[in-house]
Amino acid sequence: MRSPELASLELRRFGRGPLPRAALVALLVLPLLYGALYLWSFWDPYGRLDRIPVALVNADEGATAGGERVTAGDDIARGLRDSGTFDWREVSADEARRGVEDGTYYLSLTLPADFSRRIASASGDSPGAGALQVRTNDANNYIVGQISRTVFGEVRRAASTKTSRSFLDRIFVSFSGIHDETVKAAKGADDLNGGIGKAEKGSEDLATGLKDARKGSGKLSRGLKDLHEGAGDLADGSRKVADGTRLLAGKVNAVDAEVGPFLRENEKSIGATARFVADAAGGLRDDLGALEERAPAAAKDARAASGTLDDAYRTRCEDAALPDPACPDLEKARDAAAGAADVADDVAALVTDHQAGLKELDTHLAALQKQARTLAGRAPHLSEDLDDAVTRINRLNAGAGKVAAGAKKLDQGLGTAETGAVDLDKGVGALKTGADDLNGGLYKLVDGSRELAGGLHDGAGRIPDYDARDRDRRTEVMADPVRLVSADPHKAPDYGTGFAPYFIPLSLWVGAMVAYMLIAPMNRRALAAGAPAWRIALAGWLPVVAIGVAQTVALMSVLHWALGLQMARAAGTVGFLFLVTACFAAIVQWLNARFGAAGRILVLALLMLQLTSAGGTYPVQTSPGFFSALHPFLPMSHVVAALRRLISGGGLEPVWLACAVLAAFTAGALALTALSARRRQVWTLDRLHPELSL
Repeated sequence: MRSPELASLELRRFGRGPLPRAALVALLVLPLLYGALYLWSFWDPYGRLDRIPVALVNADEGATAGGERVTAGDDIARGLRDSGTFDWREVSADEARRGVEDGTYYLSLTLPADFSRRIASASGDSPGAGALQVRTNDANNYIVGQISRTVFGEVRRAASTKTSRSFLDRIFVSFSGIHDETVKAAKGADDLNGGIGKAEKGSEDLATGLKDARKGSGKLSRGLKDLHEGAGDLADGSRKVADGTRLLAGKVNAVDAEVGPFLRENEKSIGATARFVADAAGGLRDDLGALEERAPAAAKDARAASGTLDDAYRTRCEDAALPDPACPDLEKARDAAAGAADVADDVAALVTDHQAGLKELDTHLAALQKQARTLAGRAPHLSEDLDDAVTRINRLNAGAGKVAAGAKKLDQGLGTAETGAVDLDKGVGALKTGADDLNGGLYKLVDGSRELAGGLHDGAGRIPDYDARDRDRRTEVMADPVRLVSADPHKAPDYGTGFAPYFIPLSLWVGAMVAYMLIAPMNRRALAAGAPAWRIALAGWLPVVAIGVAQTVALMSVLHWALGLQMARAAGTVGFLFLVTACFAAIVQWLNARFGAAGRILVLALLMLQLTSAGGTYPVQTSPGFFSALHPFLPMSHVVAALRRLISGGGLEPVWLACAVLAAFTAGALALTALSARRRQVWTLDRLHPELSL
């Protein structure tokens, strides 16, 4: 009998009664239950995180920054509630602590009281970082703790980005303010440049004016020197007048005591005397006038007479052969003339130098003349006016004293003024030098202010001036300058799709393992009939392959139509799984055929080795070295790699490699099964009395 006929007989055996038929149905459905249910439970766990109860403690008190109210805690809490991650429940800190401890909440997130204040400090003088406080309890669930760390990492980055946006927005606002102020400064520099230009012109005029002032101060100094000398002479003359009036006052006062009675008896005589004084004062004034007019001429005449006598003496006494007997008298006359000429010169010089004093003396003589005439007129009434006359004379004496004192002060004041004029002249000279330096400095300052204005205009043009829209765009970029741009052309849409390449071969292996619990790995009738070994191997393999194909169709139909598994290469995936089923059936058949009851334990052991070394969950590189060493030599490793490319897409190199590996394992396992069938056709004591029977 051929191998297909033997396989058909083996399958028809399951249709002879209700229980075998139920066993066959269970055999077909078992991989479906194992793979589909397992994947269903893991299909999209992240999409149901909103069902996980977690505690949210918002203790943030808010803050004020730049005149604006900052409520970062409320903003983050609102964003978390709207995010759909976890079932956020706002509770107190104590309730959150108790809930995480007793398992009511899987974790808690606390926004501390100073959260907003720390975030707002980013734009102040003492920036600080806001802290999110997370409490987990792995005794409740370890995976939730791992997921929460990822979720809270995103929350932290979002909060940091928002804080950076606020801080950078203030920077860009400051840029705009700096730009505006720099423009104002540039305009001010323009005004400054114009003002300094005017100041430079004014300093030039000042230097010119100080040059003229220097000339005037020199003249003033010299004029005050001459005036000081004249004031000295005036002081001397006024002192003499004061002495005379004081002497007069003393005598008048003394006479008043003695002459008072006499005046009453001799009023007429006094009147005549007063008229005489007035006439004498008038004559003295005339003589002073004549002296002032004639003194220079008299000095000139006296000098001329002296010269004439000197010439006569030299001619008669010094140059003549015989001296003139009158030479001694002539010499005396010459000396007397020279002395008279010197006196005349002194008088002329005195008159010339004391013109102011003589003028003042003339004024006093005029007053004396006037008063004497008045006295003469009042002489008949002298007895009545004596006291008044004495008083007037005393006043004259006091006035003369004041004039002398004033002249002295004038002399001293003019001396000080002369010194001040010298200092003024020096100061004006220094001031002129300073004005020249100022003019030169202002000239340079004009150039500097022009460069300053130009630089400020250039600087204002380089300082950015952002409007609200541009500022918001730049703030967004700088707040999150590095963005992750995902480029995953073969991205698994969900958790279940990502794990399907791992659980599908697992379920098919289990299906083959359970199938050989119900179907003999080698047909007993064929063994008893002495059929060829290769035919016995195929007869035991083909029924399980047929069941595996049915298992694969059922499994993939449910995964695709019920759970929504999307495959980049659906036909290729199903065809490849047929090959996987054939390979797994051949391997499980051989283990059961060669080792009997112990082979079932080996099937489970091989399954465990493949699951741990296939890299179906974490990359195999993260496993210990033992599993990494086994990885390339077990069929499920290649099956997982090929299914990932067939389901999610990508290059087919791993698929072709897996096909070659599976074909090799299938052929090898069938050959070993045939060898085991040959051995089973020979009966031994071990077969008659096995050590272990299951």
